[in-house]
Amino acid sequence: MRYQNTVFGDLLKAVPRRRFAAIVGRHGGDKYIKGFSAWDHLVTLVFGQLGGLSSLREVETVWNAQATHHYHLGSGPIRRSTLSDANRRRPSAIFAEVFAELSSLACCALPREGQQVLRLIDSTPIPLASLHKWAEWNGRTRGLKTHVIYDPDADRPVHLEITAATVNDVVVGRRQPIEPGATYVFDKAYADYAWWRRLHEAGCCFVTRPKGNVPLYGRVERPVSGSDRDEAGIQGDTVVKLASPQRARLPIPLRRIVLHREDGRVLTLLTNDLERSAGAIAALYRKRWQIELLFRWIKQHLKIRAFLGRSENAVRLQIFAAMIAFLLLRIAARHSRSGLLALRFADLVRSRLFDRRPLVHIDKSPPSSRPAGCAQNQLDFAYA
Repeated sequence: MRYQNTVFGDLLKAVPRRRFAAIVGRHGGDKYIKGFSAWDHLVTLVFGQLGGLSSLREVETVWNAQATHHYHLGSGPIRRSTLSDANRRRPSAIFAEVFAELSSLACCALPREGQQVLRLIDSTPIPLASLHKWAEWNGRTRGLKTHVIYDPDADRPVHLEITAATVNDVVVGRRQPIEPGATYVFDKAYADYAWWRRLHEAGCCFVTRPKGNVPLYGRVERPVSGSDRDEAGIQGDTVVKLASPQRARLPIPLRRIVLHREDGRVLTLLTNDLERSAGAIAALYRKRWQIELLFRWIKQHLKIRAFLGRSENAVRLQIFAAMIAFLLLRIAARHSRSGLLALRFADLVRSRLFDRRPLVHIDKSPPSSRPAGCAQNQLDFAYA
């Protein structure tokens, strides 16, 4: 009988083992924790994410109950104290690089609509309890902040950085690598005219919301088509420039687009894109909602609310493990050509992690062991 890998084993195939070993060696990840390698650590934390496990004791019990499958995963049984020590001591930079490696692999594995490169930039807070005494308070949240650059067409996080909650969004945004020719969409928290100029000089377009006190002058009205007025609610499209002294940091013409939202509120957009129609610009900004849906999905269906450790390193490891699990699910769904919704696919993976079946059949019932032609009302006898 041909060997069939488990569902969990098929998911982990996407992790490049040679690259993983090189990353671990570069960071000395196996230097101090003997008998519990970095690979064991990654497999265990990803298992906790996919299985919806919330405590060290639960991870230990459920994982060790599947001992017959450990060999084929390249891992072994764990102890709660060993996992706790690894969460405290193993560098989180290892998991950060594994996430970046998987994200680049997902770029080829996941589909893309058209040739346009679109990037959404935003952040989300990770609230922590008072037990995490090292967590900083920013006036609203005590904890960390996860900054993400997201590709909505391929449904993959491109870059991920975790900072203290007190770090401003634009500080992280402007130190991320710029992809020439891409279109960046972000909100008013990323107002930095020098950074906008760098985007423009790299051939990038940006779409954002201006702050209320932005000084603009030189209003030249652009015509708005009837379809843009009716379908996108465009009320005005004006070519403007920044007034002094901000003009020295961003000496380029901009477009200010005013539109009415479906709830009746007025929304103002600012962009350096002089080619697209006003309706197309508004549609790009509406896509920013997709990164909010990503944050909601991860917080609701993965484990970044209850943490397996109190140290900052343990929390960072668990956040990276959650994002790695998300990428593994997306890549597996693509390779299996599953037409299931992302949530339904994740639910089936959670319930069948150690089933020996192809991912393409994860939503199918197992084949019956009853011989063909056997009557349903006939008793089956088995003789030793």
